[in-house]
Amino acid sequence: MGSHKKLFSLLCVPLLFLLLLLSGLQSEARLQRGDKVNYGLKKLFVFGDSYVDTGNIKKGESKSWSVPYGVTFPGKPVGRFSDGRVLSDYIAKYLGLKSPIPYRLRKLVPQHLKYGMNFAFGGTGVFDTFVQAPNMTTQIDLFHQLIIEKIYSPSDLTNSLALVSVAGNDYTQYIQTNGSVQGFPSFIASVVNQTVTNLIRIQRLGVKKIVVNGVQPIGCLPQSTFTSSFQQCNSTVTNLVVLHNNLLNQAVNKLNQQTKGHSTFIILDLYDSFMSVLNQPSTNHIKDPLKPCCVAISSEYSCGSVDKDNVKKYKVCDNPQSTFFWDMVHPTQAGWNAVYNNLQMTSAFQQLRY
Repeated sequence: MGSHKKLFSLLCVPLLFLLLLLSGLQSEARLQRGDKVNYGLKKLFVFGDSYVDTGNIKKGESKSWSVPYGVTFPGKPVGRFSDGRVLSDYIAKYLGLKSPIPYRLRKLVPQHLKYGMNFAFGGTGVFDTFVQAPNMTTQIDLFHQLIIEKIYSPSDLTNSLALVSVAGNDYTQYIQTNGSVQGFPSFIASVVNQTVTNLIRIQRLGVKKIVVNGVQPIGCLPQSTFTSSFQQCNSTVTNLVVLHNNLLNQAVNKLNQQTKGHSTFIILDLYDSFMSVLNQPSTNHIKDPLKPCCVAISSEYSCGSVDKDNVKKYKVCDNPQSTFFWDMVHPTQAGWNAVYNNLQMTSAFQQLRY
């Protein structure tokens, strides 16, 4: 009898290992097919700007609702600032969730509330900008109101992730309002301080895992590189971004020390991920790393512009999949996919699921 038990135990060990292996392979296969594999986080709440906005800006108020935006996905303009998917779509995919519904559409498709909600508005910052849309403080106010209305329960919040995007609209505003070069470092500090205030507030509302992006290399955006015919990044602007990211890293490290494991604040390093793709474009089948796919015919127009006779005032490249940037500021779907693939290799990104 004892020998039978021993034999059974010996058989169970490799069998258990095989079952675990098959389970892992099946999960990986579902990811490869694009199936949703949930990792325990039930909802995604998104705050920020056009890098994560999936349709909160109203039609007529932004070119993101004009052709050719959305040409790759879903095949028409739906408010995303790209030819297709944006960063928040890829974060949702990584978590095994559907992309959360824009706040503006919450009453039209209430069945999608179970995936979380996207409060981001393109063109906004942590402070007010020229865009007449809710800044991040107001976006969090909208989130708070839904909690008060019991749309989301404490359990929902505990098992959720908040994505906070700060892509530099505050700095564009500062430059366009003739902010001084000497005053830039102190303004950067104020943007980072307000960002940290926002992160703490989201945490106190009950979200246990919060991820914020470092600012991408703004000096490499087409709006900065067009003076060199899209050949060279602007190092002066990029150095300011480095200061922002250093201050943000210091602040988030301090937050994590204070919370002692009760809450996790994570930084997504968009700077390194962007630069990695831009420095090795062929790895991601990208031909012109700094040149945008959709370009206006002159400085008075932008991607998606038409004149009074509905004549297009822009040109679109033959293959958006071969370019990193879609317009003067935003990546293509292929660009975001390349950044996403790069981010997946970082330890910070892997913390999102668990």
